[in-house]
Amino acid sequence: MGYKAQFHPGTSDPSKNRKKYMDPAYKLQKIRSVSDEDVVRVLGHRQPGEDYKSVHPPLEEMGEPECPIRELVEPTPGAKAGDRIRYVQFTDSVYFAPISPYQRSWMYSYRYRGMDSGTLSGRHVVEARERDVEAIAKELIESETFDAARTGIRGRTVHGHALRLDENGIMFDAMQRYVFDKSTGEVKYVKDMVGEPVPAPISVGKPLSENELKTRTTIYRADGITIKQDAEVLQMVQNVHWERSFGGFEPFKEAKF
Repeated sequence: MGYKAQFHPGTSDPSKNRKKYMDPAYKLQKIRSVSDEDVVRVLGHRQPGEDYKSVHPPLEEMGEPECPIRELVEPTPGAKAGDRIRYVQFTDSVYFAPISPYQRSWMYSYRYRGMDSGTLSGRHVVEARERDVEAIAKELIESETFDAARTGIRGRTVHGHALRLDENGIMFDAMQRYVFDKSTGEVKYVKDMVGEPVPAPISVGKPLSENELKTRTTIYRADGITIKQDAEVLQMVQNVHWERSFGGFEPFKEAKF
């Protein structure tokens, strides 16, 4: 019998969501459609239709010496073409966003190749070759891990994920990159992720209901499902903090767990 990854302990909804988002065999549910051109506009790295800028010739033209690792590892499309490195950064509201920055790091590590992943307090940045970044961003924006109201695409001035929600349940954004269209009920980006205006508003769909957000989220909260309600997850967190504290304080002492 082969090894089967557990991914995450626990039986609560947040734990189940963490497991499925991390499992690369699980296909993320697509809940909206955003065109390739609009993804490019939101990222703001190039204009739709513009050629990708490169930092080296295509791999097949470089005449690299024989290497067993190169034979084993299939290059990503961006690496194969020689694209420059670009990024996309998401911020996740503490108010029942579908996923949080730390779980993004876990999920990306299982799902995507050739990328560098970085987690901060309320945001997560992924860097990769440009066409690979666009493909990753499109999949994430269209999937269940993104909500129009509780997830933001922000390249700078990211702060505000822990602040208030407005009357439509939209997460605060100091640069006002997106607006709520009352006539359609959709959230539309009027600026790209670094705050530059886009030619026309870009819809990322309607926000999910509060109840649906609570069923999809990976976040434990006092007004939702608490971590104390999931004994396995609580045990894991206690173990991690014990080992971090006492492993650093007395690294040669036998672990408690």
